[in-house]
Amino acid sequence: MAKKVAVLPGDGIGQEIVEGTIRILKQFEEVFGRSITFEYGLIGGHAIDEKNNPLPEETVRLCQESDAVLLGAVGGPKWDNNPSDLRPERGLLGIRKALGLFANLRPVQAIPALISSSTLKEDVVKDVDLLIVRELTGGLYFGEPSERRSVNGEEAVVDTLFYTRREIERILRKGFELARVRRKKVTSVDKANVLESSKVWREVANEVAQDYPDVTLEHLLVDNAAMQLIRRPDQFDVIVTENLFGDILSDEASMLTGSLGMLPSASLSEEGPGLFEPVHGSAPDIAGKNEANPMAMLLSAAMMLKYAFGWEREADMLEQAVFRTLESGVCTGDLAGVTNAEPASTETVLAEVERQLKEVAQLTK
Repeated sequence: MAKKVAVLPGDGIGQEIVEGTIRILKQFEEVFGRSITFEYGLIGGHAIDEKNNPLPEETVRLCQESDAVLLGAVGGPKWDNNPSDLRPERGLLGIRKALGLFANLRPVQAIPALISSSTLKEDVVKDVDLLIVRELTGGLYFGEPSERRSVNGEEAVVDTLFYTRREIERILRKGFELARVRRKKVTSVDKANVLESSKVWREVANEVAQDYPDVTLEHLLVDNAAMQLIRRPDQFDVIVTENLFGDILSDEASMLTGSLGMLPSASLSEEGPGLFEPVHGSAPDIAGKNEANPMAMLLSAAMMLKYAFGWEREADMLEQAVFRTLESGVCTGDLAGVTNAEPASTETVLAEVERQLKEVAQLTK
């Protein structure tokens, strides 16, 4: 049975990197006998321009009726002066809420061809292979009240951190489940020495750990975790944390590999479709110039194959094809200086990934 993918190219370079990724995914029918259908929807700035809405209702329906959602990028200076309800980012927040995407997964893996571009020493980053699991729908970003007010005639602000016990438990269980198929270690990150929410977080982590006796649990305070990510990142397997801490730590960890242009992500729900997107932005300055790096988009598609469809073999092959392309010296200008290669166009990189994918498929027959 064919898998249905909702395709949301979005804005800027999202248009071109998504199209190239779909072209490569269509090879899976020819090479692997897998069938995927693609249906397009609007989100972000393009949706505002065409529908006066960053997330049209028909886009939500399309996503809800699909097996997975592939998203390019949203945003750009064109819409910076729009009122808050007509900002492209509202589309992204809206689709996360509509699909119940509570778990954000960001893998960070050392890539031999890029190790020299990291700001850390090679012996610190060469064995990095970690996964950050961030709670995405609760915490400080969604708590109420969140407002400005006057206190004794002075301006004051309030942001409220709110979690239910169930929300904490489900993200921790997701982390333990993912650790089971990796190296069986979970690092739970909190601020239990100060915050009441973190004290509950730690209690729940200890309770959940009893159901996973094959997985080792350790606790780290968030400030120590931030330091350890720089000091010895290879000690981590799966890091699980709440929304704000996860936002900060995942951006910090993204620099371990030396390139934001290589980082994929997945956002998963309890039962419905997941959303898969690169970590980078829409890069409007190079949109349409055939200069965009498609590799993070391709790696996000590999995460879709693995987590949404359960096609682990095909996901591994797509990852291999991307890494082999990079090792061969074919890369866009953002990576050319690191790999000492001549800058290649987006189209050239995609063509090489296609070639490498067919070669990997032949090698594994």
